[in-house]
Amino acid sequence: MSKEKFAGVKGMNDMLPQDAAIWQTLQSTAVGVLERYGYQEIRTPILENTKVFTRGVGEVTDIVEKEMYSFTDSMNGDQLTLRPECTSAVVRSVNEHSLLYGATQRLWYCGPMFRHERPQRGRYRQFHQLGAEALGMAGPDIDAEMIIMLGRIWKELGVGEVRLELNTLGALSERQAHRDALIKYFEAHKDLLDEDAQRRLYTNPLRILDTKNPDMQDMVNAAPRLLDYLGAESRAFLERMEKLVSAAGISYVINPRLVRGLDYYNHTVFEWITDKLGAQGTICGGGRYDPLIEMLGGRPAPGVGFAMGMERVIELMRECGRVPVRTQTDVYVIHHGGDTQLQAMLLAEAMRDLGVRVIVHPGEASIKSQMKKADASGAAFAVFATEDETAQGLVAVKALREGAGAFAEQTTVPAAEAAAAVAAAVKAGC
Repeated sequence: MSKEKFAGVKGMNDMLPQDAAIWQTLQSTAVGVLERYGYQEIRTPILENTKVFTRGVGEVTDIVEKEMYSFTDSMNGDQLTLRPECTSAVVRSVNEHSLLYGATQRLWYCGPMFRHERPQRGRYRQFHQLGAEALGMAGPDIDAEMIIMLGRIWKELGVGEVRLELNTLGALSERQAHRDALIKYFEAHKDLLDEDAQRRLYTNPLRILDTKNPDMQDMVNAAPRLLDYLGAESRAFLERMEKLVSAAGISYVINPRLVRGLDYYNHTVFEWITDKLGAQGTICGGGRYDPLIEMLGGRPAPGVGFAMGMERVIELMRECGRVPVRTQTDVYVIHHGGDTQLQAMLLAEAMRDLGVRVIVHPGEASIKSQMKKADASGAAFAVFATEDETAQGLVAVKALREGAGAFAEQTTVPAAEAAAAVAAAVKAGC
């Protein structure tokens, strides 16, 4: 038999038990805020028809051109893709199930996404996003509310200052006029464009503004700004959103180079950025995507959303010392085997009925060995269903941690009252 020890796929990481608490804290905190704003969960498959992303995200984007995990289904020839983002998948689902007919939708999702890129801190080939989509609502108040909601999430996570950058992509006609001006400008500086920029010049010149090439920064900084091409309606939209965000006490800067990487955005775009994670400082991004629902076959309807990179937010929580501690269990039940093991199992079930996390020692071992296991489990209390106690209809209980409250000294209680007594002690110590 082969003794080969397998490793995971590069850039696709395991979440180990000791990391579960911080993941669960992030999700429960964010979802708790989302639900207070009326958002409901939606789940879409990890696999989608490739056209969901080529049509929605845009064929001339890094995601589609370089990063998607796509393949042909060997059974029926379908072109399938592991989702690189979830907004297009959510919109596909909303269209397919007619969720917008006569209604608006506030939806949240959480799950793995896949992009084939060079793994580095905070950027993986399988990564996780938690995001939200507000569909069927056209006003800047919804954009502002979403930004305010995110501000509340950062506050409740306790991750310190997270910087907000805003921009607008305007309406289609304004973007087209700006696009023409960009092409003309970049043509005049073609000798400064790198390979990626030259490839994008006539297909997606807006993306050149987002270049990270230091040799292009001065030239890009002087490029025509979309803000200068906005009409009265787009300016009013931006100004109203800014007023609402400011009224909520959220500071921001307008970044005219903020464009986002996907084709479906219009009007509002935003990013939340931290200075604590180095080059991978963007932890959340989003904006308005009014064309997308129609692009994916639905009736024309507006939409706005965001997605946060969960791995990056978790890195930020660690940097800020916001790492929750969660033990494996509340109670560890020790026994002598035989009939006492049966009594231990029945007692454990009674405590679980009361919401207590309980481990019964598996098999038989010395009391000393079981106590070592109990201590290693992180349990607050050890419960002894041993021969002497059970013969008298008693159970012994001992606190294993300082601050666990009751049972600091090992104490016996009637077996019939043990489950309630231990459950009360566990809850008092929480």
